[in-house]
Amino acid sequence: VDVFQAWCGPCKPVVNLFQKIRNEVGSNLLHFAVAEVDSIDALEKYRGQCEPVFLFYTGGELVAVVRGADAPLLQKTILKQL
Repeated sequence: VDVFQAWCGPCKPVVNLFQKIRNEVGSNLLHFAVAEVDSIDALEKYRGQCEPVFLFYTGGELVAVVRGADAPLLQKTILKQL
């Protein structure tokens, strides 16, 4: 989940990375979503930050958090969780 602030929007450059990985591993294993922190109370702790935050869930449980648009770290985290 790409967690973003309304004033800066979702991290568009990372979408291409997710699409590339999804094409490589298959669409049934990887799902990408965006969530605006200002409209979801459960994400309140991520408000007021100027860096992108990516939350990784497996079976409904938060399993990893990556702060910043670090493509190699995001790819490593995705592949590890898969």
